[in-house]
Amino acid sequence: MNDLINNWLPLAIFVALALVIAGVLLIAPFLVAFKAPDGEKLSAYECGFNAFDDARMKFDIRFYLVSLLFIIFDLEVAFLFPWAVAFHRIGAAGFWSMIAFLAVLTIGFVYEWKKGALEWD
Repeated sequence: MNDLINNWLPLAIFVALALVIAGVLLIAPFLVAFKAPDGEKLSAYECGFNAFDDARMKFDIRFYLVSLLFIIFDLEVAFLFPWAVAFHRIGAAGFWSMIAFLAVLTIGFVYEWKKGALEWD
């Protein structure tokens, strides 16, 4: 019985501590949150225009370009990490397929660069 306690007690303490921290992190925002937001907090967020307006209104194409940049770099990181971890097992076919993938991403990046998505006024 003593071996059972010695083996499982650290795990039980870890789980209990994790549950306490999770509970505190779930409850704390309700206790410390500011309840009366001002006009700045209720204004348009990051996009530059009000969310409830005409759906056919014009807005800057750079929003699309920035989202394309995010997708390009997000995909690159998402696929490069597992590729790098399994690099010694994938062989030449895996290497050249990743080079082709990176070439496509590079073409997308050059397109974004030429369109001026990296230049903000």
